[in-house]
Amino acid sequence: MRTGMGGLNGAVWLASALIFGGSVATIAAVASGGSFTAQQIAEGKSVYEDNCAVCHQSTLKGSSHGPALVGAGFAAHWRGRSSDELFQFVKTMMPPGRAGELSDQEYLAASAYILAANGHGAGSAPLTTKTALPVIQDGRSGDATPVNIDALGNAPEPNAAASVVGASSAGETPQNKRFATLMAKLATHNRTIERFDPVTEAMLTNPAPGDWINWRRTRDGHGDSPLAEINVTNAGSLQLAWTFALPDGINEPTPLVHDGIMFVLAPGGRLVALDAASGDFIWDYRYAQPVGGKVPVAPVRNIALYGNSLFIATPDAALVAIDARTGKQLWRAQQADPKDGFTHTAGPIIAKGVVVAGMNGCERFKMTSCFVAGYDPETGHELWRTPVIAQPGTPGDSSWANLRPEFRAGGDMWIAGSYDAALDTFYIGTAQAKPWVAASRHMSARDAALYTNSTLALDPTTGRMKWYFQHLPGDSLDLDVVFERVLVDIDGRPLLFTIGKDGLLWKLDRRTGKYLDLTETVYQDVYSSIDRKTGRLTLRPDIIAAKIGDYVRSCPTTFGGHDWQAMAYDGRQGTLVIPLLQMCGGLKGEAVEFNVGGGGLGGDSADDPRRNIEMPGSGQQFAKLAAYDARAMKQLWSYQQHAPFTTSALTTAGGLTFVGDSDRYFKAFDTRTGKLVWQTRLGTAAQGFPISYSAGGKQYIAVPAGQLGAYSLVAGQAGGIYQPSNGNAMYVFALPNPPTK
Repeated sequence: MRTGMGGLNGAVWLASALIFGGSVATIAAVASGGSFTAQQIAEGKSVYEDNCAVCHQSTLKGSSHGPALVGAGFAAHWRGRSSDELFQFVKTMMPPGRAGELSDQEYLAASAYILAANGHGAGSAPLTTKTALPVIQDGRSGDATPVNIDALGNAPEPNAAASVVGASSAGETPQNKRFATLMAKLATHNRTIERFDPVTEAMLTNPAPGDWINWRRTRDGHGDSPLAEINVTNAGSLQLAWTFALPDGINEPTPLVHDGIMFVLAPGGRLVALDAASGDFIWDYRYAQPVGGKVPVAPVRNIALYGNSLFIATPDAALVAIDARTGKQLWRAQQADPKDGFTHTAGPIIAKGVVVAGMNGCERFKMTSCFVAGYDPETGHELWRTPVIAQPGTPGDSSWANLRPEFRAGGDMWIAGSYDAALDTFYIGTAQAKPWVAASRHMSARDAALYTNSTLALDPTTGRMKWYFQHLPGDSLDLDVVFERVLVDIDGRPLLFTIGKDGLLWKLDRRTGKYLDLTETVYQDVYSSIDRKTGRLTLRPDIIAAKIGDYVRSCPTTFGGHDWQAMAYDGRQGTLVIPLLQMCGGLKGEAVEFNVGGGGLGGDSADDPRRNIEMPGSGQQFAKLAAYDARAMKQLWSYQQHAPFTTSALTTAGGLTFVGDSDRYFKAFDTRTGKLVWQTRLGTAAQGFPISYSAGGKQYIAVPAGQLGAYSLVAGQAGGIYQPSNGNAMYVFALPNPPTK
């Protein structure tokens, strides 16, 4: 079921004009003095096609399942009635079985689309719930002059008195009252969660075994479940318990589970609550942008839960709080201006009662640098803001080659952070400087560009930076080290592990930021030398010398030896399990405009003319799942396959590691040996962050599936992998119930 809204620009509106049978000039002739906007017509077209056309036809001429919305019959029924009546009529009765589900904004847009089809023109003011525009204009029939209905097709126009299965278009008739009653009975309405324990700081630090209430379950980023009902011995018996369809679009979500309720983020600003044991629908939240228009379909990887509220980050650079019990919006806080390119692909983390979120979309030159900020969970009020780009007159200023602050781009935080309650420290990774290639940003690869490609340790109450560690200074190959920060205690020492696109696995002291160790997880030729004692990396000479237009080949490529598919840590075995990619490629720097609004990525992921994308020795086994001893930083085992992995790793107390791939498989491995013990195939690619939880005394394994988005390029280069264009869903697996006696 799709309920998204359509395009926002005039081109889409003009296309809708052609659907109505009029020329652009004809439509323009009536496009003055109207009581709705061209943008509303464009949005309304998409709403109509998604929700109405199946019964009323794309031509609006009706069918046996829905009356005509244009022509003499419609005019006869609606002459003398107003647009506010039309709006209320459509909202009360449509879509069938889902009446009232759409937003007022969408119902108004659909109404504007119908009005435009009946001869009304657009103006500068939007149609509102209080607008009382005549549905049929004086002196016009339903097939007004600018709208040549007959040109739309050869189907006969329904007679005003024709029998229609469902409602007529006549407004408050006895027939429609009966139909409205039927639709109300059929409609699925949001329900309130009656039993919901508010989530506390203590719960977030030590969740109930059956809950998954943070991005990686615990704020230390482990991605591990203490449940053991499903184990190495019986995992082969796993079967589908339930599934739930989600709107199509790019999606990399992490479902959360608390008190037997699952919360899932879906494309287009959707959030649904489900019974975690049965998959039964509870409520659906639909985010609406203040400026109107379709919510961009972009991956947002996590949500946060605290008190009675869920917190989501939106593609238009806002934070939103939603009542977890009802699905109703509590507040919305605009963090930054999306017109400057700011956006979100990672959600917030709760740290000492503060909603902490990093910003993304920092590649353009702008007056506001990339930043991380803390917010009041009750009001959305910003408590503090910390730039992650060194500013003039501050430590790190000299690392930017004397560039003015508006030309210091990058440092995006497109992966969520971690929190150590004992040390009261929030940790987050930053991406590389932008543009990608140093020459494109008028710098040298020897210019560190602080605090990009760094681990930042922050005080969550004030935003004060306690320490930083820069993993890769002067990156020129889009090899950011922005990913998960996994907090582990070994022999009483607090450690932090992270891994970047270059495939280097880092170990730091998380109390001080002191470097301790690193290891290579995939083949790399980016560095001419790596000093494992100090962590100092030396880039290849040709990377340092690269100019704009130079093609530089590397292993790994910009797609990364590691990417957003987070590792998991099984503390029972002291093992980190990491999804990896064995692929090579190249990058070519491009010139960018050096003005506010300019900049950007400034790099072309150039196609290697030799088409040699395999890492040496990989044999077209592009995917690698590897386990590492966290103490010794040595590989314990690896499993390799052709299809790239497209989920994070999930480990459990049952001795299992779960991971999914781009070829629609979801698999379970023995964490100790790396042996494959179970697999199943989904309808589309596994995509996102699998979890484990319990509901009704039973353990479940849940995995999202959906369209790959940018990672489809990786699967496409691997070759031989079918990529469905739809099929987003949650899949939930469990062991069979024991036979009844």
